[in-house]
Amino acid sequence: MRDLKRALEVPSWTWRCYTGNWRLIVGLSSIASIQRLIVVNWADRIPHGVALASEVVVLAARIALVVLLWRLAMRGLTLRWSAGRTFARKHWRSLLWQGAFLGAAVVVFEIVAEQVLATLLPEPARRTYLAVLLFLKNPTVIALTVVWWIGLIRQVFRVRPRRPTGVPATGIH
Repeated sequence: MRDLKRALEVPSWTWRCYTGNWRLIVGLSSIASIQRLIVVNWADRIPHGVALASEVVVLAARIALVVLLWRLAMRGLTLRWSAGRTFARKHWRSLLWQGAFLGAAVVVFEIVAEQVLATLLPEPARRTYLAVLLFLKNPTVIALTVVWWIGLIRQVFRVRPRRPTGVPATGIH
């Protein structure tokens, strides 16, 4: 039960980070949302060079999002490989829970939403469905996953200051 509680620290931090920085996250994620909506929905009408250039813009926006969130999340913290080894040795069950949470998200949002549900639609509607789905996933599911991974790295590799005996740990806050 303690491992599950530790595993839930990352989703809790993820939600706080996402809601506290939603303008930055939604703003940068909207670049990919709009690009996916246009390119997926009208792929046959967009010149290859334009589609390729739009992918470069999306990649730049995603890199900027990761860098900015990383800087915000890691401000004032020290990260060390040794802390990661210690965390993995002491809290390996928590890491398994994290893998289960992320695996469930992949099943729901990648396999079920993108692959299974799309096949239930008539062929002409599939492209529009996928375009709208990707439009919605970029600032939500994809952005939350990015924040989650940063939170997980933050939890695992952070050097925790020594605390006096009897003082409870405070999680990844």
